[in-house]
Amino acid sequence: MAQTIHPVDEVLPAGQMLAVGIQHVLVMYAGAIAVPLIIGAALKMPKDQVAFLISSDLFACGLVTLIQCIGVWKFGIRLPVIMGVSFAPVGPMVAMASSGAGITTIFGATIEAGEFAVIIAPFFERLMRFFPSIVTGTIILTIGMTLFPVAINWAGGGRGAPGFGDPRNLMVAAIVLLAILLINKTLRGFVANISVLLGMAIGFAIALALGLVDFSGVGRAAWFAPVRPFAFGSPVFDIAAIASLCLVMVVIMVESLGMFLALGDLAGRPVDREAASRGLRTDGIGTVIGGIFNTFPHSSFSQNIGLVGITGVKSRWVVAVSGVILMLLGLLPKLSNLIASIPVVVLGGAGIAMFGMVAATGVKILSKVDYESKNNLLIIAISLGVGVIPLAAPTFFEHMPKWAAPLTHSGITLAAVFAILLNALFNRGQSAEAVEREIAADMPLSLRQSDGEAASRE
Repeated sequence: MAQTIHPVDEVLPAGQMLAVGIQHVLVMYAGAIAVPLIIGAALKMPKDQVAFLISSDLFACGLVTLIQCIGVWKFGIRLPVIMGVSFAPVGPMVAMASSGAGITTIFGATIEAGEFAVIIAPFFERLMRFFPSIVTGTIILTIGMTLFPVAINWAGGGRGAPGFGDPRNLMVAAIVLLAILLINKTLRGFVANISVLLGMAIGFAIALALGLVDFSGVGRAAWFAPVRPFAFGSPVFDIAAIASLCLVMVVIMVESLGMFLALGDLAGRPVDREAASRGLRTDGIGTVIGGIFNTFPHSSFSQNIGLVGITGVKSRWVVAVSGVILMLLGLLPKLSNLIASIPVVVLGGAGIAMFGMVAATGVKILSKVDYESKNNLLIIAISLGVGVIPLAAPTFFEHMPKWAAPLTHSGITLAAVFAILLNALFNRGQSAEAVEREIAADMPLSLRQSDGEAASRE
């Protein structure tokens, strides 16, 4: 009697696997390239280096996706999960850049945060009690609020740019935002899932017609080039920067757990604790790989769960094909240089939508909180208040020791620390199981969208 193959383990015909695999790449692509563009702009890196960040990003995304889908030893959940650079750490990384930290400091913090995630993955359920909705919602809301100024400055043409606020810049940014809104309003399914990518394409075309696009470097770029580890030099390990990203990794893992539970139900293969640990370990090892290959913390992308539901294709091998496609794209510098040519005004229009969705997702999570308790209102109020200090008064902590700059300049980290401590003080009775039930009930397709995921925004 022939043994029935589970749909998750089924190997489909090559044509079908390629077609659906390409769709998965398109759905996550804008989110995958958004983070290196943001960090490159924050560090004022030249376009060829931003292009290399994009190549490194795509290559690492593909490699970690293969580990997650196929499974290697104790890594990989073996479900159709596509991996990408997480949007959650963008705020702390921008804060590091603003405080004078270099790219190698960000990579060092990324590597250590990934190792931290690998270590705590098997015991993660014991930490869940510290991250109920009131904490995760406050952190996600603060991430969105912290990123708003970035998008607004982009929409004007870039902070300090000679033509900042030029009507042409504002027009292009507004058209991108309007295109995203109209696509989401009038269209459904796959096209709506890539609304940000389409909006950016429309904005790019208009910017090109207005002479705002600089293609210098595209012609000189090679067609094929390997992605070199530690291409920017040896990583720098800064305690405050590491602590900042470790906090964010815990939030990422909370989000991933909810996503794994939702995908397991959708694919008909429920996720047990062992499988969840393998998946969370892969978030960690993917982040380590990201730091080694010149990119940033990785997480599982939730927008691709929607594609599993739309297509009905549950095979993990299809997403493994997506991983191979991403690795190949990462080896094509001309493509990366072309993407790096996208003007910041185009990113600004998309950023307002993307970052706004981050903040809105935080509000949605906070809607589960019991506001009959005055303590909960205080926890949120004080955490948000502390979190906006770096936005409202950038020099507020200028007399603090320099080593604390990545911590004190990050509103996200400040809000996270206060939310965790205040919740532990006022709500000590909540059990890990109760928090896990909250996450499982709340996250099927939403929270991961905060994460950069941002891009198909979603």
